[in-house]
Amino acid sequence: MSDLQAVLFDYSGTLFRLEEDESWFAGMELDTPLSPDANREIDGHVQAELMRRLTAPTGHSVSMTPDALDAWLNRDLAPHLHREAYLHVLRESGLAHHHAESLYSRVIDPACWTPYPDTATVLDGLHRRGISTAVVSNIAFDVRPAFEVLGAAGHVDEFVLSFEVGAVKPDPAIFQTALDRLGVAADRALMVGDSDEADGGARTLGCAFALVDPLPTAERKDGLVAALWANGIQL
Repeated sequence: MSDLQAVLFDYSGTLFRLEEDESWFAGMELDTPLSPDANREIDGHVQAELMRRLTAPTGHSVSMTPDALDAWLNRDLAPHLHREAYLHVLRESGLAHHHAESLYSRVIDPACWTPYPDTATVLDGLHRRGISTAVVSNIAFDVRPAFEVLGAAGHVDEFVLSFEVGAVKPDPAIFQTALDRLGVAADRALMVGDSDEADGGARTLGCAFALVDPLPTAERKDGLVAALWANGIQL
């Protein structure tokens, strides 16, 4: 039996995933190919690479001026920096400005994010067991509507979003904010996320940590359930 009193979840690649629809790329082609031997067509490989560049939790994939790098490093603290940073990535990846704007609009629309198959089940199960939950995310837009569509908003006790609290993972401050809001000690909390570097920062405070693989949602049926099971929480 687990003595955990709270579970903190990352958003992107953990509870939800941004998964492209081919219609998002209709009429688009690259001004410049992603590699010297590639063509300008946005095929499945290019789509996947563009989505990776839009969702990778750490690092960066394109060249950046000092101003662009500053926006990138601080993108999850303010919506205008988030927009500037990702439009730069898309333009540097070869998309025309109006196509970059169109694709970026998908990124910040919670309705475009797909929940993992066990997201609702896990949040409901934890709620029923009296285990507190928080979504702790490096993000610059409100993700609450995604949970409302899923019917799970009432099963999340706190949303601790970087642009609202002014701290970005792995800064211990963002995890501490979640713990304080939940009223739970660090050694009674588990952080679940897809980035050892960012989400694993919770270990600095004494939280347990479970790493999940940000696979496509169709390929990860019960990753959240397994992560909880491995830490003594059986749903």
